Amino acid sequence: MSATQPAPTPGPTPGPTPRAVPGPAAGPQRYDAVLIGGGIMSATLAALLTEVQPDWSVVVLEKLSALGQESSAPWHNAGTGHAALCELNYTPARSDGGVEISKAVSVNESWQVSRQFWAHLVESGAIPDPTRFINPVPHMSFVRGDANTAYLRARYDALSDHPLFRGMEWSTERGRIGEWAPLLTDGRDPSERIAATRSAAGTDVDFGELTRALLGLAQQRGVQVHTGRTVKDVKRSGTGWEVSVREAGGGSATLRAPFVFVGSGGGALHLLQRSGIPEGRGFGGFPVSGQFLRCRRPEVAQRHSAKVYGQAEVGAPPMSVPHLDTRIVAGERALLFGPYAGFSPRFLKQGALTDLPFSIRPDNLLPMLAVARDNVPLTTYLVKQVLQSREQRLEALRVFYPDAAEQDWELITAGQRVQVIKKGPRGGVLQFGTELVHAGDGSIAALLGASPGASTAVDVMLNLLRKCFPSRIEAWEPRLREVVPSYGRKLSEDEDLLSATVARTTEALQLAG
Repeated sequence: MSATQPAPTPGPTPGPTPRAVPGPAAGPQRYDAVLIGGGIMSATLAALLTEVQPDWSVVVLEKLSALGQESSAPWHNAGTGHAALCELNYTPARSDGGVEISKAVSVNESWQVSRQFWAHLVESGAIPDPTRFINPVPHMSFVRGDANTAYLRARYDALSDHPLFRGMEWSTERGRIGEWAPLLTDGRDPSERIAATRSAAGTDVDFGELTRALLGLAQQRGVQVHTGRTVKDVKRSGTGWEVSVREAGGGSATLRAPFVFVGSGGGALHLLQRSGIPEGRGFGGFPVSGQFLRCRRPEVAQRHSAKVYGQAEVGAPPMSVPHLDTRIVAGERALLFGPYAGFSPRFLKQGALTDLPFSIRPDNLLPMLAVARDNVPLTTYLVKQVLQSREQRLEALRVFYPDAAEQDWELITAGQRVQVIKKGPRGGVLQFGTELVHAGDGSIAALLGASPGASTAVDVMLNLLRKCFPSRIEAWEPRLREVVPSYGRKLSEDEDLLSATVARTTEALQLAG
């Protein structure tokens, strides 16, 4: 099975671009913080640290030759700007016919935190043009059939009166849905019952562009950013950590710091295990690869302005919810449909085939076996996905876009996701989401997992600051409230603050209209 690999993202990057600097061996060996991985999480943490502790020496280490090239790269994810406006897996049906919305509320709260920090950076001039990484794109949920229509109506009823989700629209009228997203209704059997919700507050986000902007800013403020640096080991050294680094040219370096963040995507699990902290025992990872169909034909892409999420197949992981998305990358408008799930033992797209077997340890063997025992439908689903033909993939696309023409779509390989496996009541549980694991003394933290991931990066990193720096957080809080005005409060519980916050971030990020 062949796939067209996505080309490197063309075009300019927002804000200052990280410049080439000498490797770690040429500079000081001691730092206040070492951040491993050049993706959105490390970029966010680096930027936050320059706000609250600008005098710290901080270094970011990236294995690849460029930044934001794994899960943060724009063609390796759907750029949804996860706000729970359209993702049905965040709102499961209850046995009484209602819908549970607590996860959706939590995700949207986190999303609002990210928007506030980005708006602050735009308002201060640190990121001059937000349209290079974020653009308004409505979010829709779309279903077919009576039972699914009833569920979507219950979801709409549960969310539409909530302060965070007001403005959501609902329709079962084909004409109305066609106005929102013509590709959904063109060529569709008129007897088929369909329903949709739409939120104009949705966005499309290029997290690769945002990553480079944040790290460019951090570097301007004194953070060292190095590419071509592979971290081979992380081990205790007194009250801090010793980080062993191999350079692309063959050299090596040893860095020492009282704090280390492992934000290297799927590669974080191996380094967490190498750290030996007891809090990391029992964690494993289940890698899931993905592919998308991409359409760059302008006359098709211009007719669809929405991210449209449907319902996952039985046994499918939440990250495999099918969706037809508008993408805006380097000014180019395109459509993305998928994902088509697959399996690879690699923990990173540019990882090794030994990643999965080398991650199995005595402390996580039982949780991993328990997950294998309890997730047979998932295994069956992945096997079916791997064996899909191109025609079967097109059939899945035509559920959303009945008139889709085969010649308009190319298959691309997306980023690799590693779902968290940890100890649970039945021995182990497969967790869909993100997990921040940190040492009891706060000296090291690692981020595991996937969606909603990047969209909630600011909230996740603020949580890291609270957990890892309890003696400093009180002194940092005044500045944190300047960069994230709702810090320490829930927008859903203060409608005046919510209205003011949404208005401010919408204007700053140029999301109106």
